[in-house]
Amino acid sequence: MTTDLLRILRCPVTREELQLEIISKGMKMYDGLEKEIILTGILRSSDCIYPIIDGVPRLLVEACIDYSDFLSKHISNFSEIKLKFETKYKGLLRFVINKNRRTKKSFSQEWGLFNYETDKVWDADQAGMLDRFLRENDETTQSLKGKKIFDAGCGNGLLNQSIAACGAEIVGMDFSQSIERAFKQNDKSSALFIQGDVQFPPLAFSYFDIVHSSGVLICTTNSELTFSCIDPCVKQGGKISVWLYHFRDNFIHNVFNTLRNYTSKLPIKFQYYLYSVTLLPASFIIKRLKGNKQNTREMMIDILDWFSPEFRWEHAHDEAAAWYTKRNYHSVKVTTNEVFGFNIIGIKG
Repeated sequence: MTTDLLRILRCPVTREELQLEIISKGMKMYDGLEKEIILTGILRSSDCIYPIIDGVPRLLVEACIDYSDFLSKHISNFSEIKLKFETKYKGLLRFVINKNRRTKKSFSQEWGLFNYETDKVWDADQAGMLDRFLRENDETTQSLKGKKIFDAGCGNGLLNQSIAACGAEIVGMDFSQSIERAFKQNDKSSALFIQGDVQFPPLAFSYFDIVHSSGVLICTTNSELTFSCIDPCVKQGGKISVWLYHFRDNFIHNVFNTLRNYTSKLPIKFQYYLYSVTLLPASFIIKRLKGNKQNTREMMIDILDWFSPEFRWEHAHDEAAAWYTKRNYHSVKVTTNEVFGFNIIGIKG
């Protein structure tokens, strides 16, 4: 990370600004020039501590558990701080660990397959991803210039680089280990990356012109609850844009949804091998017959995205529109409507 990011980071538990302790620095190429970055460090609030590892702030509520080895090496009284935190926030800590455990593993495995040199995301190359983002958000490359954007669930981070190239400042957040590769691959200084939880966003409230969350709310414990958690990050007159699955009156679709109720509970690694010998061969043949040129990694990412996440909610368009209306958004509209889902936006009144 760079020190520029510190001004908008907040403790996801206490909502305080964070104090930075730098352990080591390094250099990274941004916009064709080398720039100094913070490779490792500690971020602190009054009650909580979060590590910066490999240039990425790890701002999960449960960071003191996930990264206890790192923190114990760099903080002499870490065990005392950890015990105090675990005692004060016992219920919260238990809740986030239980709700996040499988989802972290699921999406780490999914995006761990992605090849940045050759693979497309949902059948789109980088230019196609940007075009889709513009349509979903009712924006143009010109209108993005100077805007502050929060991508809540950025996955591999490729889209963020394209948005930054349009002159926007964008913070990409994911809570799986995929955020590490997103940061390493990025070469745009205005594309920033953090590890965090969409239900506990570690960012300043009332700051962003656009909060964009594509296919993420539907993979959390409760889609509308998660919507309400990212809503405060939008400034007055700003926009929330979310992509959601919708219901389908399709027999195969409903059979697959029933099937995933069971398969999603299997061990994450086992699921990969199971789908490799069952769903992947069938998917390959059907897609090739239809003229789809996805490679096998892209097909497997699609399969894992459907069958592996613990949660996969579907919502009616009117239901999602009501989320906006209840929170005083106006100009609510569906911007894209596809086979499996839709994107909806609204302006904060």
